[in-house]
Amino acid sequence: MREFREHRYQSGCGQLTLFARDSGGHGKPLLLMHGLTRNSADFEPLAEHLAPGYRLIIPDQRGRGLSDYDKDPANYRPDIYAQDMFALLASLDIGSTGIVGTSMGGLIALTMNAMKPDAFPAIIFNDVGPELALPGLERIASYVGNDTVFADWDEAAKACAVTNGEAFPEFSDDDWRAWAGRTCRKLPDGRIAFAYDKAIASGFANLGEAPKPDLWPVWQMLGETPVLVVRGAVSDLLSKETLNLMEARHAGPFSSAEVPSRGHAPLLDEPEAVSAITTFLGEHYS
Repeated sequence: MREFREHRYQSGCGQLTLFARDSGGHGKPLLLMHGLTRNSADFEPLAEHLAPGYRLIIPDQRGRGLSDYDKDPANYRPDIYAQDMFALLASLDIGSTGIVGTSMGGLIALTMNAMKPDAFPAIIFNDVGPELALPGLERIASYVGNDTVFADWDEAAKACAVTNGEAFPEFSDDDWRAWAGRTCRKLPDGRIAFAYDKAIASGFANLGEAPKPDLWPVWQMLGETPVLVVRGAVSDLLSKETLNLMEARHAGPFSSAEVPSRGHAPLLDEPEAVSAITTFLGEHYS
């Protein structure tokens, strides 16, 4: 694991202490934002490829990892996360940054751009867009908020494989143990639990009944910002049809990459993802 500096700062509301990794070289900053049930460790594989040329700012969103949990589950939503991210950037005296957003992190990126247009000169979306497929949402709803506690790391790894096996069919036992190490934490009694507040599941209540927000106008607010979209070839959350619409409805430079044998969401250390990301950043954020 690449070394990083621990950075703690106050949330946008001023009520929570949040955590971020500050890693890499002295190049341009990149804000890397994880998905719903993940944390900053999720970007360890990608950091190995990017850290030499960029300063990587990788937060644990509120309710995840080493960041405080929120007593009010209603605050687990993209606009609140976006305010936290602005507080993070201000605490580091960073006014403008490139962004990599995985799943929920991509939705936070859309929200941040809508709040401060032109502040983000290049954005990478990992397996997410303004329209999310219901099968993927239902699958996430089936496991998010799981309060199961595991006897040891092997048991946790097996549980991670059950939940995510279809998206990563080529993973070995070692891969799943590494996954568990990034997404779980050790409790004081030695048992293992997922490293997030189970209350984040509240946003998935009544999934089939709640009206879906129309995010296409927010997508088009990207204007001419260069965009890269990475999609898992067997993703159940970002469809090819939505990806095509994203390109058609974007005014600026647009590129995409498909990662074979990956569902939601690629780890971004796959050769196809690394090649697309480094090429994109070299062209639009160097």
